[in-house]
Amino acid sequence: MSKVLVLYYSSYGHIEQMAEAVAEGARAAGAIADVRRVPETAPQAVVAAAHFKTDSAHPVIGSVEELASYDAIVIGAPTRFGRMPSQMTAFLDQAGGLWMRGALNGKVGGAFTSSATQHGGQEVTLFSIITNLLHFGMTIVGLDYGYQAQMGVDEVKGGSPYGATTIADGNGSRQPSAVELDGARYQGRRIAEVAIKQAA
Repeated sequence: MSKVLVLYYSSYGHIEQMAEAVAEGARAAGAIADVRRVPETAPQAVVAAAHFKTDSAHPVIGSVEELASYDAIVIGAPTRFGRMPSQMTAFLDQAGGLWMRGALNGKVGGAFTSSATQHGGQEVTLFSIITNLLHFGMTIVGLDYGYQAQMGVDEVKGGSPYGATTIADGNGSRQPSAVELDGARYQGRRIAEVAIKQAA
């Protein structure tokens, strides 16, 4: 049975919700899916002043070495000025040993993100994550147009062929919609299906 890691960083809980949806999709495909978050690196004073969400049902990942024990890794992080935030970067920057050993070569990877606005750099952020995964030698699975609910302009919604997304609004008041969460589930299922096929 394939093992999927959904690894995320979330300041206000939007990516946390998307991470759980990705894991639900992976489990629906028959995979084991673990959800972990990366450590917070912002000073406590900043965390408090910005009112970051500090409670989570998901444990912090123990070390970067754990990545090697999974068949697929899906990384979620919000947009920070058009790229992934420093918390996720700091974690992935520790993976040099895995890269040197080729420990992630051939594994399946994907990305998901959020931003405050509809044009807040979501696709660039997805590529900033995907770039890391490609350097690790991973096979990338996005949010393909088999998920047609991402199409159309009848409502505000995230979604990109490069990965599932959500839009939080400037004050974080907008929560992931049913369409966005279903997109995350779809991507999680597709990633798990590809990982299961590769393992067969």
